[in-house]
Parts: sequence; structure tokens; C-alpha cells
Amino acid sequence: MNTADEILDVVDPQDCVIGQARRGDIHVRKLWHRAVHVLLFNPDGELFVQKRSATKDTFPGCYDSSASGHVDHREDYDACAVRELGEELGLNVPFALFRRHFQLPPCAETGWEFVWVYSLQGDYTPVVNPVEIESGAFMSVTAVERLLAAHPEQCAPSFVRVFREFRQHNLLP
Repeated sequence: MNTADEILDVVDPQDCVIGQARRGDIHVRKLWHRAVHVLLFNPDGELFVQKRSATKDTFPGCYDSSASGHVDHREDYDACAVRELGEELGLNVPFALFRRHFQLPPCAETGWEFVWVYSLQGDYTPVVNPVEIESGAFMSVTAVERLLAAHPEQCAPSFVRVFREFRQHNLLP
């Protein structure tokens, strides 16, 4: 199935499901929906940053969170975080090892998504899914900050917002 045809939940201002729509329609009509971002840190505190595949429908070739994606119809945020980490980075990690931090409200930067932000730290070796990700690497927090400051146009806006909020909440390892 074409990703634009995926069915996602549409939500109200309280993040309660009010219906469903095709992903493509949701994006065109800027309907509120749900997503997750997972920040994967290695034992040295470096963040795995992915470069989105050139075939992605939004922000192709841009740098992004370690793993991120839409919450599927009838899926909850926690299950989505586990699924996205597996789909994008080939890591099958039990949810008990994730840390759930905060939720961002829908806005232009998040693509009108309520976004729950998670992190995971450990000695993991991501194996990127080439359908989803062009490449990825662990970067020092300083290097990520330099990238975001010098070349924000090369980064997905949601990643810029997620990282900024993560840093402001003093959550960096």
C-alpha cells in the first residue's frame, strides 16, 4: 500500500480520536494526528541521527531523530515507539527500557502532530532500513547542536523542535 493511503487516527485538541483519514489527506488538510520520536543515545551520550531517505514524502534527505513515525490507527504511542525503532533501526527493544519524556502539541513544526518524545540509551548497533533511512550515525551532542545551528534547513523541522525541547528539559545524557 502507498504510504499516502495508510489510515491514521485524526484527533481533537485533547488528543482524543475523532475519526480516521488517509495519511495523504491528513497532511494536505493539516488535520491533527499522532506521532512519536525516539532519541537513541549510546553509552558515551552520543545521539544516533538519521538522514531520511530521498523517497520520503516529507523532508526527504533531511536529518531527523533516531526513529520517528506516525501512530497507526488503533495503536498507542508506546507501541508505536517500539515499532518505529524496529522498523527503522532494526532494534527489537522491550518498552520497559524506553523513557517517555514529554508531549509536543500540534503545530507547523511537528506537521500538525501530537508528538510523544522517548529516549533510549545503551550499547545498540542500529541497522538502518534503506527504505526509510539513507544513512545514520552517532554524533556528539555538540555536533548535533552545531548542525542544527548552522544548517537548520537540512533538518526536519520536527527534529529541530524535538531536540530543542529535549535540551531545554535538561534530558540530555
